[in-house]
Amino acid sequence: MIMITSFANPRVAQAFVDYMATQGVVLTIQRHQQSDIWLADDSQESRVRSELEAFLANPGDSRYLAASWAAGDTASDLRYQRYSFLATIRQKAGPFTLAVIALCVLVWLTMQLLGDRNVMVWLAWPYDDSLRYEFWRYFTHALMHFSLLHITFNLLWWWYLGGPLEKRLGSGKLITLTIISALLSGYVQAKFSGPLFGGLSGTVYALMGYVWLRGERDPESGIYMQRGLMAFAVLWIVLGYFDILGLSIANAAHVTGLLVGLAMALADTLHARKRT
Repeated sequence: MIMITSFANPRVAQAFVDYMATQGVVLTIQRHQQSDIWLADDSQESRVRSELEAFLANPGDSRYLAASWAAGDTASDLRYQRYSFLATIRQKAGPFTLAVIALCVLVWLTMQLLGDRNVMVWLAWPYDDSLRYEFWRYFTHALMHFSLLHITFNLLWWWYLGGPLEKRLGSGKLITLTIISALLSGYVQAKFSGPLFGGLSGTVYALMGYVWLRGERDPESGIYMQRGLMAFAVLWIVLGYFDILGLSIANAAHVTGLLVGLAMALADTLHARKRT
């Protein structure tokens, strides 16, 4: 069996299962804290994932309601529970995911008040040999962002990938990935461009690599990233190296983070396969 996805709202999960039943695909729901959707027939995985993308894009489409009528289960009339923005953020993220978001926002606001350079004096990668023992600097560079677009882009990806990873695999796994990727991506970026850089993107790319490869090799882990998004991430790196976008992009940090995530996912899935 393959785990396809997980829904917080059991009625939404039932709607998708009912619709796939009308398409001749049998899915089962296992309810714990969330409603996990499982597929018994591996050969139908690509079709189910394609239908899932369409469902997530417009879950209120009339065809899904019609499917629930056909399956004889319309108990909630397909009215999905509504969450406030903050409730949605909290629901899909663990404590470490939320803590990093809060720290990044706090640092960004401080940079707006005091100026970028004044904050970098305290948080940037060691820019002088006398600072090499200020160990927090090897990680706090990831908390600094230099525009609203910069912080928005990084935190959306961090929440989208880091939240489910922490929920499924635990805070320890996300903390470990964050520490290793921030340290290594910062080290390589400093070697390529000097110490004056910042942003969570090295860790975000580590998350991309980890979640994508872990989902490909270990579907039962419950984390997954679409191949199309992975292709976009790689394309973004290529565009950055050719300077097509005209933006200041930490290319070395991105590549290093991606390699860290892939390596960690490979190691974890090899261990998982040995246990089984």
